[in-house]
Amino acid sequence: MNFALILFVLVIITGVAWVADKLVFMPQRRRAADEAVAEFDRQQERVGERFADENAPQTRARLRDEKLRQPWWLEYSASFFPVILVVFVVRSFVVEPFKIPSGSMVPTLLVGDFILVNKYEYGIRLPITNTKITEGRPLQRGDVVVFRYPKDESVDYIKRVIGLPGDVVAYQDKQLTINGKPVPETPLPDYFDEERIGYAKQFEEDLDGRKNAILNNPAVPPFIVGAEDYPYRDNCTYNARGVICKVPPGNYFMMGDNRDNSADSRYWGFAPDQNIVGRAFFIWMNFSNLKRIGAFH
Repeated sequence: MNFALILFVLVIITGVAWVADKLVFMPQRRRAADEAVAEFDRQQERVGERFADENAPQTRARLRDEKLRQPWWLEYSASFFPVILVVFVVRSFVVEPFKIPSGSMVPTLLVGDFILVNKYEYGIRLPITNTKITEGRPLQRGDVVVFRYPKDESVDYIKRVIGLPGDVVAYQDKQLTINGKPVPETPLPDYFDEERIGYAKQFEEDLDGRKNAILNNPAVPPFIVGAEDYPYRDNCTYNARGVICKVPPGNYFMMGDNRDNSADSRYWGFAPDQNIVGRAFFIWMNFSNLKRIGAFH
């Protein structure tokens, strides 16, 4: 479901109703109210004080309110416009919430985490088309990024940036190498993977001084099974030890922190810059574990 498109349509519909009410319907209701009140006053003058309505002020006010009242359909559509507009602007240009649906980013992000994504750090993009209209800072290795899945752009993925344009990324025997330099790893205590119901080897990875935990399952072989066809596939070489790729211009090599349980660039290719949505930076809710609320990297 393209929620941004739904919001955009709602903004248009409610916005048209709001403008039409301000420019057309409200002046009509005011004229009708003025005419009704004037007619009521004339009736009161004709009958004289002796037979005049003793509750004339209240009746007069009630008559005016009835004529000024919006039709139910206009009341709902026009009144929701400011709220929907604010939500649309904030989600499109400032920050957008997402829910983590899978375990590909364990242990950094868990299934059920509700996260916030910065929408302007990499440059402001138009909603719906995702066209960049301002320049922000470039993506860096180690950033946790939400992007449109290249195979189906209606689906959002979240992964970690591993390779930048021009980088040579090798993942051989479960060892990550970038431009010929092995990425340092420090062993951590084994991690119990609830999704796989078993323990995985845990390491602290150092990407250009930015440290994060990753998981490796010793039971899973290093070679890539099920790699798809994708643009610039000739930039990648698959072998029994894994994969080696040169990242093409305007693209990024993405990987999940749960290395043996992540469908990422090793399988479906590179993430184009035009598909970037924003940088994930904060867990704002996890109903199963409130202690997870906070920033992450």
